[in-house]
Amino acid sequence: MTEFHVSLSGVTKDYGKQRAVNNMDLTLRAGECVALAGHNGAGKSTLIKLILGLIRPSSGKVMLLGHEASSSTAVRMRRNVGYLPETVALHPSLTGAETLAFYARLKRQPVSANTALLVRVGIAQAAQRRVGAYSKGMRQRLALAQALLGTPKVLLFDEPTTGLDPASRLMFYEIVRELRNGGSTVLLSTHALSELDGHTDRIVVMKNGSKIADGSMSQLRHTADLPIRIRLKLAQNASPAGLLPDAWQRIDESKFELACTERSKVEAIRSIGALNMAIDDIEIHTPSLDDMYAHFLRREDL
Repeated sequence: MTEFHVSLSGVTKDYGKQRAVNNMDLTLRAGECVALAGHNGAGKSTLIKLILGLIRPSSGKVMLLGHEASSSTAVRMRRNVGYLPETVALHPSLTGAETLAFYARLKRQPVSANTALLVRVGIAQAAQRRVGAYSKGMRQRLALAQALLGTPKVLLFDEPTTGLDPASRLMFYEIVRELRNGGSTVLLSTHALSELDGHTDRIVVMKNGSKIADGSMSQLRHTADLPIRIRLKLAQNASPAGLLPDAWQRIDESKFELACTERSKVEAIRSIGALNMAIDDIEIHTPSLDDMYAHFLRREDL
């Protein structure tokens, strides 16, 4: 039986007349990384606060590791939860090592494991420097280290790659993969949709507090049904006249393009083998997550 580390059932959160989360159903499984996408004000941060038990839902139920998220039992379970907020506030007068030791004591974790954790996030060389002298990327790495204290079963990351250079982002996603392989649940809220491909099991798209899409990249492509473009580059001695069906559009003297749907992609690729002409190159351009995200938002406006 699948183990759900997080479960939301019919969850709504109102702030006066403003509805931040609207009738949300969501389950997060053990060993799963789920990305949370949405514009500012879509309800992503409110959703994370509900899971953390920092706020209570106006209606519905939020379950965290088998307990209601805002219950006293769940409070005791929070040592099994790691959280990286969007805005990192660290005391500038403390060193990196002192900062991590402070959070370790709060979480009742052994300080002896902190050195290895600083190595893991790549700032061990700056452990004795004051945080006030850290770059934005180094502060983000230190904040990531505090989220990883202990062996958290649930990790909630809010815009975690903000301020990280490309190498640091790769390091972050390597850690996410290790956590997922170890059975932890990772919820990742981000605007950087282009970097998610290959790093998440599912993408949940929110708009105005509601969930408007939920699935893997493949499932979202099928749902969006946006055109896929297949490009052929013919060999110099190939003559396309009368050989290419009318569906193929000419780009230049040697390049042709066919637009197809996700559902007809395999059939379109198979048809290339029947063309019986010399082909130098084949390119397949699939819709990006940014394209699908924009499509889902437009669809909701119709």
